[in-house]
Amino acid sequence: QVQLVESGGGLVQAGGSLRLSCAASGRTASTYAIGWFRQAPGKEREFVAVISHYGYTTQYADSVKNRFTISRDKAKNTVYLQMNTLKPEDTAVYYCAAERNWNDAIQGVAYDYWGQGTQVTVSS
Repeated sequence: QVQLVESGGGLVQAGGSLRLSCAASGRTASTYAIGWFRQAPGKEREFVAVISHYGYTTQYADSVKNRFTISRDKAKNTVYLQMNTLKPEDTAVYYCAAERNWNDAIQGVAYDYWGQGTQVTVSS
C-alpha cells in the first residue's frame, strides 16, 4: 500500500512559478515510479510528467517540456514538480500517482495509487 499526499498548489499569475510536492509513504513507496497528472474543468485527465523509482529517468508531456521539471528526493520519499513560466492553460487539479511498471508509467496508464489532488490556478 502506498499513500500519496500532494501540496503546493495555489494561485499564481501567468509567467510565475510554483513547486508541487508529492509525499509518498508506505513500505514499498520507494520502488514505484511517480507520475504527475492534471485535470482541467470539463477536460479529461492528462499526463504531465513521470520519474523512475531511482530518480534518474524522466519523461514529460510536450505541453510542459522546458517549463516543468520533475525531481525526486529519495531520502524524503518526496517527488517535486517545479513549474515555471506558467500559463492560464496550466490551470487544473494536479494529481500524483504511483506505478511500479515503468512501461505503464511512461504510457500514463494503470497507475496503482493516487493522491487527492492540489489545485493550481494561473491568472492571465
